[in-house]
Amino acid sequence: MEIHQADFVSSHDRVSKCPPPAKPEFAFIGRSNVGKSSLINMLTQRKDLAKTSGRPGKTQTINHYLINNQWYLVDLPGYGYASASRDLKQGWSKMIEHYLLTRENLYCLFILLDARHPLQAIDASFIQWAGHSRIPICLVLTKADKLSKSELSLNRRAIEDKLLHMWDELPPLIISSATKKTGREEIIEVIETALAYKN
Repeated sequence: MEIHQADFVSSHDRVSKCPPPAKPEFAFIGRSNVGKSSLINMLTQRKDLAKTSGRPGKTQTINHYLINNQWYLVDLPGYGYASASRDLKQGWSKMIEHYLLTRENLYCLFILLDARHPLQAIDASFIQWAGHSRIPICLVLTKADKLSKSELSLNRRAIEDKLLHMWDELPPLIISSATKKTGREEIIEVIETALAYKN
């Protein structure tokens, strides 16, 4: 599948204001500053479709991008931003939870993890919650270019081992780098497969 068109559609702080659930949606989430916006730009091959920032917690709304006029790519707020106020973080949590539990056209949730770090408790907790909530997920290790092949292999194995304490079977896991443009074909293949399976 080729991405020929990618257009920003809307940015909302309430699920009720999002576009009607008439087209498939593929959402991206992760801890703040994990590289969601860079990954979205890499996937769509648009330099500035999603606004990147060195400041964690920039995305505070649900952002919809219409792809090929057929499905939505959804950028969700990052979680775990320590400098955000408690009320703001609780607001994000409620909004994210409401979206994930009620959006019947959500085909897959891509959970982004920074490949440079061990699996954080907040990531493990979120992955476990998503699994218990029967949300289809795919894990993406970002910023893989920051590590050597051996370091990346060790970190991946450590993350998988930790997840196997919670799961009998691991969800799909993709290695990516927005800088090197790796992982793009694998992520698009997951999307393509989900679209074909659901249809």
